[in-house]
Amino acid sequence: MSEKEKKAPAMSGSELRNSRMHVVGMPVEKSENFSLTAKRLMGLMAGEKYLVAFILTLAVMSVALVVSGPRILGHATNILYRGIRSKMQNPATGGINFSSLHHTLEFAAVVYALSFLLSYAQTYMLAGVVQRTMYTLRKDIETKIHRLPLSYIDAQSRGDLLSRVTNDIDNISQSLQQSLSQLITSMLTIVGVLIMMFVVSPLLAVIAIVTVPLSILSMKQIANRSKKRFIAQWSHTGALNGLIEETFTGHAIVKTFGRQAEVERRFAETNEKLFDAGFHAQFMSGSIQPAMMFVGNLNYVAIAVVGGVRVASRAMGLGDVQSFIQYSRQFTQPLTQTASMMNVLQSGVASAERVFDVLDAHEESVEPEISDVTQIQGLVEFEHVNFSYNPERPLIEDLSLVAAPGTTVAIVGPTGAGKTTLVNLIMRFYELDGGRSLLDGRDIATISRHELRSHIGMVLQDTWLFGGTIRENIAYGNPNATEEQIRAAAKATYVDRFVHSLPLGYDTILDNEGGAVSAGEKQLLTIARAFLADPSILILDEATSSVDTRTEVLIQRAMVALRQQRTSFVIAHRLSTIRDADIILVMEHGRIVEQGSHEELLAAQGAYYRLYQSQFAGAVADLGE
Repeated sequence: MSEKEKKAPAMSGSELRNSRMHVVGMPVEKSENFSLTAKRLMGLMAGEKYLVAFILTLAVMSVALVVSGPRILGHATNILYRGIRSKMQNPATGGINFSSLHHTLEFAAVVYALSFLLSYAQTYMLAGVVQRTMYTLRKDIETKIHRLPLSYIDAQSRGDLLSRVTNDIDNISQSLQQSLSQLITSMLTIVGVLIMMFVVSPLLAVIAIVTVPLSILSMKQIANRSKKRFIAQWSHTGALNGLIEETFTGHAIVKTFGRQAEVERRFAETNEKLFDAGFHAQFMSGSIQPAMMFVGNLNYVAIAVVGGVRVASRAMGLGDVQSFIQYSRQFTQPLTQTASMMNVLQSGVASAERVFDVLDAHEESVEPEISDVTQIQGLVEFEHVNFSYNPERPLIEDLSLVAAPGTTVAIVGPTGAGKTTLVNLIMRFYELDGGRSLLDGRDIATISRHELRSHIGMVLQDTWLFGGTIRENIAYGNPNATEEQIRAAAKATYVDRFVHSLPLGYDTILDNEGGAVSAGEKQLLTIARAFLADPSILILDEATSSVDTRTEVLIQRAMVALRQQRTSFVIAHRLSTIRDADIILVMEHGRIVEQGSHEELLAAQGAYYRLYQSQFAGAVADLGE
């Protein structure tokens, strides 16, 4: 686990949000696990090992045919050379054996054709292996994200996380597709050609391989310098995506406060870092191929000179030298191709490292094997609960409360008192540091999160709508709901009245920003969604904060019906909305300092009374003036 992951749960909400800005501004560069990441990336294909073995077999056969080609063509050259020499020595009877030459050339054509077919089949099947592997990787990371704790998601830049799931996986796919087949063929070609060179001429083979250590050393030095740049390139890509996502999400706020210049400056800085990392990564890795070509040309010159001397002394045939020169080109070409593929492969491994960081992140605690909660009454209890985002800054300490079934519990208090944290603990978004949280007398830690949350409905201050129709957004609370149930929920929450004013009614398409509806109407839609879910426990976190006064009155009436016979937790800053609550909890610094009904708390003239006075006394005084 990275240091970033270890620290994530120990942050408050504001610290988590601030950390996103830090991630955007300062991407982390690391490369110490580069080789391990490459091995792990190759290990993803373990499920296709038999097909990979067959692909390797095809590659071996294809390369064997290719490397035998120059030897066959060298034999054809020897036929021509001997024929010409015999013709010169004996014009009457000497000459070229065209029959033998034709058979040799036909055999060479068949060899190259078979090699092409085998290479085509190899490439086709390898493409299937790579794409199936990426398909599985996408499924794995999607499943992983659903198992990650909320603290991890809150600590990440959304744009960077999206970049890992989309851009980085696409880059891995392209890198493997482009480089894997080429690398396999190149490595096998190097081995095959080396064998054939020793068969043709051990002396020239030794001369050829003298330059190999120089080639490998050059490639290694350049690769070591460029791989850090590739890691930085994809880190800065994620940072840039995070900045763009953050800016576009809040574009109205950016314009309202006139911060376009600052956004442009931050974009320019991040873009400059990405340009610098990308330029150096591509330049350094691209310099491998010219270096390899230079070494290969030196090798070619040495072989040509020594080979010419050997032919002149009749120690070798002209066809043998010709075939060896071809082999020398075949020997240096895969080395050059391997070098040119290093930048692609390094880029893919750098992306894989970012994806594996997410896959290796600490998950939520293991779910219980048995959690047979079929029907609940709604009794919620906290027994001496302790919780903090940061161990050095306790938030909730020794908190105990009992919410009887069917009661409405309002939670009030200043910002940062722990109100939203309390309901998050009910939902098991975070695990307790101490104490117990009970549902109908059963520790919720023994209930699976999915089953627990299936009995809880939640309406947040920040609305969320997905791309789809109004009908689909309401039905999100209960996918099996009928049309009558959807319309009944819409009427109960006063959604029906504004839907009929839309040209397409319930078939109106919304985007994730709400589209054709206002902020208050979006909130009504989320309330209708919770109404349709018919939960046993209801959580309302400032659910009416985005509606006007008249709509608020209508929503309060709907909430009275919605809260019937179910336990409700209502977080509110406007105290006028929770006067009819059965119990009002007043929280300060993570503790319940007061509890009781509206009248009881006013009569006590304590913390609730002061909050009430701060909201209404000032307003009355203003009206009097």
